[in-house]
Amino acid sequence: MVTILTKKTYMLMLRRGLQDRVAVYYNRKIIHILAGGLVGFIVPCVFETPLLPLSMALLLGIFTYMPHKIGRLMYWFQVEDNMYEVSFCIMWGVIIALGWLISGGNFWVGVVPVLFMAIGDSATGFVRNTLFKRRTKSWWGNLAMAAVSIPMGAMLGVAGIIAGAIASIVEHFEYPPIDDNVTVPLTSFVILLLATFYAPSLLSLESITRMLPPHL
Repeated sequence: MVTILTKKTYMLMLRRGLQDRVAVYYNRKIIHILAGGLVGFIVPCVFETPLLPLSMALLLGIFTYMPHKIGRLMYWFQVEDNMYEVSFCIMWGVIIALGWLISGGNFWVGVVPVLFMAIGDSATGFVRNTLFKRRTKSWWGNLAMAAVSIPMGAMLGVAGIIAGAIASIVEHFEYPPIDDNVTVPLTSFVILLLATFYAPSLLSLESITRMLPPHL
């Protein structure tokens, strides 16, 4: 997908008259949704342990880091300004693995913060790219993220709703070299972690677990 599909979407957007940087950031959000969000949804349905998802995420982190290292960027979605796609891959795998560990084998405590990063943050990107034609921060984007993240968080009950709302605010701020691919999943994961140990009544894992097909 990264090397074939999004390269085609990049060329299509250029032919439609979009500026190079605008096309690049749309592509980054497409990757967020498909490689991060869609795969995140699939993880609890397919895997019984986080070992393989974590390993693949770290390998993807290396895969996206090396073009920066050798100076041969995948120009259709990478930029010289930052390596945020690398932190995306690493945090995706680490948060999912940590969620599985602290919940005693339930993937959703880690998956939902990853969905905030992958799908919720993509909503901000699409809105801001459409309005401003550049990567910037805007509360309009954060409102879009909240509209997406809060319903996703509701899958985990009140704690998930709170995590989605706070993640949507946290995304507005960056502290380079730490970016929102770190702060969004980490903040929301900590909220769910605190709920797991100190306010379990705010966290609903049973209802979402019942929706999953049994492992073969």
